[in-house]
Amino acid sequence: MSGHSKWSSIKHKKGAADSKRGQLFSKLSRAIIVAAKEGGPDPAANLALQNAIEKARSYSMPKENIERAIAKSSGTDADAASFETVVYEGYGPEGVAVLVEAVTDNRNRTASEVRHAFTKHGGNLGTTGAVAWQFERRGVVVVPADGTDEDSLVLAAADAGAEDVERDGSSFVVTSTPDSLSAVRQALEGAGLTVESVELAMIPKATVVVSDESTARRIIGLVEGLEDTEDVQDVYANFDIPEAVLESVAS
Repeated sequence: MSGHSKWSSIKHKKGAADSKRGQLFSKLSRAIIVAAKEGGPDPAANLALQNAIEKARSYSMPKENIERAIAKSSGTDADAASFETVVYEGYGPEGVAVLVEAVTDNRNRTASEVRHAFTKHGGNLGTTGAVAWQFERRGVVVVPADGTDEDSLVLAAADAGAEDVERDGSSFVVTSTPDSLSAVRQALEGAGLTVESVELAMIPKATVVVSDESTARRIIGLVEGLEDTEDVQDVYANFDIPEAVLESVAS
């Protein structure tokens, strides 16, 4: 899990200050639109929508953008009506398993772009079911370790129903079941703790250790190439790269 959580934290820091915030907000909006369209516009009765909103908020997406995306799910917007979720599976360098979640209005276009990204960065697009079994969906809340009292964090997380708290380099990673994600985030903030990111993620059950920086760059190149694809929402991979190497690659 550590490789994934470290990269998620780095991605969040980059995304929060990224010049491509318009593209980021567009992707977050799509996720909200699809969730609201499939399960209804009330977050209290729609877990997928609740989690999509939690993620959008963690990237400081304005409230009016969130409300606008929910409104678009009503079906009166032609673009919203055509969006659907598609999942792609494949392998990266060193046999790293890669899971790609996309929201698209054109399956052929998205499949072509995802296949191109895999090929360009030394990976291979696989078939449905190739790697999905290696992941499980969990709520993930990242809290910076600096200035955080671990005992207070563990107590607040446990009281809210979290499954685990793990120290991962410069961060604490709190995992929960998907339906407990919002409660965990609220409990941590209520306890005065700083929440760095909140997301519903696919967590690898086992990881591939990658210590070589050259190989790490190839893997991160694939992940970022996929993330830069317009229709791609999230990319998950089961690598475990040391934090120092990740920071070097990210810079």
